[in-house]
This record gives sequence, C-alpha cells and structure tokens, in this order.
Amino acid sequence: MMQDERPAQTRYRDIYRSTKTYDFNEGLSCCFRQWRATHSHCSLLHGYALSFKFVFATYELDERNWCCDFGAMKDVKAWLKMMFDHTMVVAADDPHLDTFRELADKGVVDLRIMPAVGCEATAKYAFDHVSAWLADLMGDRVWLESVEVREHAGNSAIFERRQY
Repeated sequence: MMQDERPAQTRYRDIYRSTKTYDFNEGLSCCFRQWRATHSHCSLLHGYALSFKFVFATYELDERNWCCDFGAMKDVKAWLKMMFDHTMVVAADDPHLDTFRELADKGVVDLRIMPAVGCEATAKYAFDHVSAWLADLMGDRVWLESVEVREHAGNSAIFERRQY
C-alpha cells in the first residue's frame, strides 16, 4: 500500500427487523393445482394448511420503538383468510380454468386465480400484496424484506426483494 493510500472504511447502518407469522393453526387450508408439474402428482388437486412468515425491516424505529405495528396486521390476516381459507387456487393459464370456473359458478369451489401457482409463486404473490399494503400504511420507513410460505413442516419457499 502506498503511503497516502488508506484502507477503505467499512460503513455500517443499523437495521431493525421484526417478523409476523401466521402458522398452520390459522386454518389456511387451501387446494392447489400445479398443472405444469406433469411429471408428478402435484398436477392433481391437492391441499395444504399454509403458513406465512413476513419479515419487516427499518432503519428507524417509530415513536413506540417498533419496527412494524403488529396491531395493524388485521388487514393482512383478513386478506390471507380470503385468499387461502378453504379456497381453491389455480393459475390464470391453467388449461382447465373454464372447468374450475364452472365449479365455482355451481358453488362447488371457492376459486382464486393467481398469475402462477406453486410455493414460490405464492410467496411472491403475498409479498407483492403485503408490500403494497405496507407502503400505503407506513410509507418508506418500513419495508417488507421477505415472505416465507410453508406447505408443511418439510417444504417452504422464500421470496425476498433486496433494497439497493
């Protein structure tokens, strides 16, 4: 190192994180069909009791020294129940979508149509919804860092969006 060169300074910035989990006991029992999984039984109708874990982050705590006010999460819980409590989720491009719509019209299923189906796609779908809700509620002080969706104790997927 030359005499007037200095080592790069390491800069740190504190980040506070908090988590909110809606576990399997929330009753988010949902039926899925992953029609693209033609090599496995996942292309058939099957169900899970889903669990969701949301990770929130901030550089500055609020006046109560909180990252995120969990009391405000009632809207998120209501949305999760509306989307995944005794519902059937299929992809918008499912080749049998018309059949599922007919079943919904007959009151046989409570149909939800998402852009894509799968644990990873569900994590992103929940991330996009809750992230928009959070921005409306708290501005840019708090952001959603990640969402983990569990199908059961052995399988989960995490979607995160990095702040740069």
